[in-house]
Amino acid sequence: MGEPYYVTTAISYPNGRPHIGHAYEAIAADTIVRFMRSVGRDARLQTGTDEHGLKMAQKARELGVTPQQLADEMAQHFKDMCAGLNIEHDVFIRTSEPRHHAATRELWRRMQASGDLYLDRYEGWYSVRDEAYYDESELIAGEGGARLSPQGTPVEWTVEESWFFRLSKYGERLLALYRDNPDFIRPESRRNEIMRFVEGGLRDLSVSRTSFDWGVRVPANEGDVPAHVMYVWVDALTNYLTGLGWPDETEEFKRFWPADLHLIGKDIVRFHTVYWPAFLMSAGLPLPKSVFGHGFLLNRGQKESKSLGNVTDPLDLAARFGVDPLRYFLMREIAFGQDGSYSTEAIALRCNAELSNSFGNLVQRTLSMIFKNCGGEIASFASTEADDTLLALVAEATRDELPREFAALNFSAGIEAWMRAVFACNAYVDEQAPWALRKTDPDRMRAVLCTLFMAIRDLTIAILPVVPGTAHKILDQLGIPVDQRGIADLARADWYWARVATGERLCAPVGAFPRIELDLQDAVA
Repeated sequence: MGEPYYVTTAISYPNGRPHIGHAYEAIAADTIVRFMRSVGRDARLQTGTDEHGLKMAQKARELGVTPQQLADEMAQHFKDMCAGLNIEHDVFIRTSEPRHHAATRELWRRMQASGDLYLDRYEGWYSVRDEAYYDESELIAGEGGARLSPQGTPVEWTVEESWFFRLSKYGERLLALYRDNPDFIRPESRRNEIMRFVEGGLRDLSVSRTSFDWGVRVPANEGDVPAHVMYVWVDALTNYLTGLGWPDETEEFKRFWPADLHLIGKDIVRFHTVYWPAFLMSAGLPLPKSVFGHGFLLNRGQKESKSLGNVTDPLDLAARFGVDPLRYFLMREIAFGQDGSYSTEAIALRCNAELSNSFGNLVQRTLSMIFKNCGGEIASFASTEADDTLLALVAEATRDELPREFAALNFSAGIEAWMRAVFACNAYVDEQAPWALRKTDPDRMRAVLCTLFMAIRDLTIAILPVVPGTAHKILDQLGIPVDQRGIADLARADWYWARVATGERLCAPVGAFPRIELDLQDAVA
């Protein structure tokens, strides 16, 4: 069993169905976990739904259902999204689960035992949509002089009794954390924003509400009336522990905590890099190793919203273009950490040029020629300098460049290196012209085709974390055993001769990446 690696997504707020931003984060997390497994790590992925809070209670009231009924219905949509996009999570956590309530109350008790919770009166600005409190200095002006949060959401003046967390106590410890661990917050632009925020001074944080009851109850002391529910972010962040069985000392908790990576959107970095480590410090628990705040995914340059009518169901996109082409586009097109834009035309253009015309065509014509001209046989051959040069270039891309970039979460750069190797293979095909060699030099033709077979195996294994469904189908056609499909297997010196020794012949190939044809609906979507 390899070294553990624990990745979490932000848990999704299920007051509506999943949108493309949820899909983007889930696909990125799944790619990371598959990559880590591919290089020999014992990787674990957790995702789920964040089901409490005033926003959920209000939405349920609008629909005439209970918050639990709304949560049950919407959580299923998020599970369906994961299944439909081939997201292999180990745990799908729901914050309405009894085990999560128990874990969150235990975290509260530990923070209370540290002397970091006290009862007082809260007066200030609160955004229901963000489930966040804002200082007057953070607000921006909206239409007609309305006050808005930094995210542009409405805020309301709130007055109620509240428990407070002594966040002000942790300012220096947090700054030391950021200074001593530069990779704790990534990318660097997010780290700089958070450091400026903390350097400006931290105020104690209101961490309970009495104006609604849909949430985790604050543990009551003897004689107390348990009227308080926890601030939704205390509740939500604890999910990363709950999924490992905490507060029990489970094998999963001992093996996988602290988390290696919290993968989240850039709009919730503060909660994960200021509040969460402070809560954990207070509770005496180890801190996660890294938080990465990725950018937003824009629809033709615009943020998706119901009012603009441009909200996209990711499963509709997957049905139209294919799951793997959609996954490929999102990981290839956008520099991870920055905002990116998509459109139906952009997906078709990118996937046709690279997956269909370049890689898919390389696989199809190589395997077709082996099937037709070599009887499907993979055999020993005498290589030339051209063959060795190509395989060395492919090895550099698949064993060095792509893994190095993926480990740094630079997916687009890793895929760019992979594509250069694909282009080199296609150039090699054109230069060697195996269709002409069939008549003039059949032995040389076999050497060229077997060289390409080796290159395709390496290219397919390397890109598998991004396009797992199609990659496995290609490797099935190549006859590569299921237990030899990791990037860690690429350096095996004996794999080709072991494959030759099987005597297994290739069948007629099935196309891997058919071209995407746009229709009028796509062009205006």
